[in-house]
Amino acid sequence: MASKMASEDKRTVLVTGGCGFIGSNFVRLLLAERPHWSIINLDLLTYAGNPENLADVAENPQYRFVQGDIADPALVRKLLAEEVWAVVNFAAETHVDRSILDSGDFVRTNVMGAETLLAAALAAKVPRFLQVSTDEVYGSLGERGAFSEEDVLAPSSPYAASKAAADLLALTFCKTFGVTVLVTRSSNNYGPYQFPEKVIPLFITNALADQPLPLYGDGLNVRDWLYVEDNCRGILRVLEQAEAGSIYNIGGGHEMTNLALTELLLDALGKPRSLIRFVPDRLGHDRRYALNCRRVFRELGWQPLVNFQGGMERTIHWYVENRSWWERVRSGSFRSYYRQQYADRLAEGRAQKPPAGDRSSDG
Repeated sequence: MASKMASEDKRTVLVTGGCGFIGSNFVRLLLAERPHWSIINLDLLTYAGNPENLADVAENPQYRFVQGDIADPALVRKLLAEEVWAVVNFAAETHVDRSILDSGDFVRTNVMGAETLLAAALAAKVPRFLQVSTDEVYGSLGERGAFSEEDVLAPSSPYAASKAAADLLALTFCKTFGVTVLVTRSSNNYGPYQFPEKVIPLFITNALADQPLPLYGDGLNVRDWLYVEDNCRGILRVLEQAEAGSIYNIGGGHEMTNLALTELLLDALGKPRSLIRFVPDRLGHDRRYALNCRRVFRELGWQPLVNFQGGMERTIHWYVENRSWWERVRSGSFRSYYRQQYADRLAEGRAQKPPAGDRSSDG
């Protein structure tokens, strides 16, 4: 695909979903480390898109916010007519539990929205397109091993399936049309500004409010944790250096059971472990995720800079110091979702630790 002429220090990047958790951290990183780049942030501001996440950079002359839908072809074409050097697509419905309740929005945004962006990028001859994805596209692991970029995709939830579909669609635009598509798949991110439906901010904010922490199944599902700023640095490295059609796993290298994570959070906050409630498991709950990240280490020289202890201390401190932010976020429609998702589960839940060997399956 023909490249547009763009000076490295004066590039324009369209970031979609930039008011969300990872997207807002990426926008902030770009403005700090690529101060001459221009950033267009396209975000529909659905429930998890919060302009407060970027209030500190709203007046930066290199930053512009546009409220709109990535599935709106006319709007996307208009924005990409502005000599955009790259599209970085964070825009997505991301919560597994919500995808189980209703998968329609996930197909529309994650698949159809990605197709709209790709088609517009092809028409505008945008030099680079980075699709931000997830380790969940690989499905569930046993007790050993780690997923590599060559592994077959086997998603378990509607959310993961929609992300896998977007990955494959993006890669076909590279193979068929010559669009310089790049894909990153990260492990579970944590850090500031994460919407409190996800486990770490949900459990921190519940604990701070002395509310029970609903832990799925036996709590022994394993996740690999990656501090959000490290993921953003990895995405930037891929955007600037990777070759067309490349896929890179970006992981934190810190596996932990959900139970151990919950106990760590309660201990750090000085809250009793009696707040834990073991509740009926989610459908199709993947048992373990782990990523083989040798490719990004070897080819691009990326390594996580923030260890888990340091990242968790930063994260807990942020939620403690920004109570007004999460109290506003947890009001309104979040309360309705929370009741729908957890009221019956909490009524059935138990406080005691499950017996040894009582391990739930993936379903």
